[in-house]
Amino acid sequence: MKIAQVAPLTERCPPRLYGGTERIVSYLTEELVRRRHDVTLFASGDSKTTGMLTRCSDMALRLNPAVKDHSPYYLVMLDEVRRRAHEFDVLHFHIDLWHFPLVREFADRTLTTLHGRLDLPDLKPFYAAFPEVPLVSISESQREPLPPVNWVGTVPHGLPRDLLRFNAAGKDGYLAFLGRISPEKRPDHAIEIAARAGLPLKIAAKIDKVDRAYWDVVIAPLVARHGNVEFIGEINDTQKAEFLGNARALLFPIDSPEPFGLVMIEAMPCGTPVIAYRAGSVPEVVEQGVTGFIVKNEDEAAVAVRRLREIDRAHVREVFERRFTVERMVDDYLTIYRNLPGARRDAARLQRATGKGTSLQAVA
Repeated sequence: MKIAQVAPLTERCPPRLYGGTERIVSYLTEELVRRRHDVTLFASGDSKTTGMLTRCSDMALRLNPAVKDHSPYYLVMLDEVRRRAHEFDVLHFHIDLWHFPLVREFADRTLTTLHGRLDLPDLKPFYAAFPEVPLVSISESQREPLPPVNWVGTVPHGLPRDLLRFNAAGKDGYLAFLGRISPEKRPDHAIEIAARAGLPLKIAAKIDKVDRAYWDVVIAPLVARHGNVEFIGEINDTQKAEFLGNARALLFPIDSPEPFGLVMIEAMPCGTPVIAYRAGSVPEVVEQGVTGFIVKNEDEAAVAVRRLREIDRAHVREVFERRFTVERMVDDYLTIYRNLPGARRDAARLQRATGKGTSLQAVA
């Protein structure tokens, strides 16, 4: 099939450091190419892919200090996607709601994976206005806030099997917090859980500009007061394997309806159990007593830390290989692509028949 993948421009594909959606788009693209599909990735200009890259900005927007407003870059990218839509059998969007008004004429061969929270009140009237656009959720719980829409599947995220190596021991004995410093991620609870458990806590996390005040006022003073806490900052995939693999457990004390929680399945291939609050997708990802523990609060989390020896780290890895690999994710998406009402099987033949060529020029 000839497939367009339309990625966010905030980070490159794959991200150098933090970036969940762009990371998943990259894994999806590379596995589709490996299976001999013809894939064009619309993404930032510094992205890396074995498919065809259409550069939609010079670099990841978050990393460009000259960029103050992301909107113009997305609009230019979408104009290019619209202009070239006839080239593709399927167009797969990962950019929330930007593209909906532009794809009505060919919505039946598009797919939109919703990667974010859907419990914001302004989203209900929007999605209700576009009932023809096929949507994919990344967990069943993510769907709950929306009115009836055109759901065509739920596809949990998946990772390459060899991305994060297995560690049978978790030898360094610390607890890990990975991701982003923000109120809904509750790093303050992670600090308290580690203190109650009497274990070191290592925090590897990004601090967005919008969360800088939260870091300065709430989290930085907590880190300073607790001698068992070490703040590392953002880390890359190579560092992530060691960081997660050497940890006794990953703490995920989420305080919001988390759509998926990629860090949970990043811990699993390392064999590292997850201790997470019961919110959003957590019960769909963590198997109680098998890949970790689902808890209600700090007290239950501290008790779960003392039960970590009950978890077989090799079995945690086995569950990852069964449920959360990129191969399984791509199998799911290919099934959905082929069942889209307007999906074409040979856009390249159609394009040759009309005499239209392919443009891969930079658009921004």
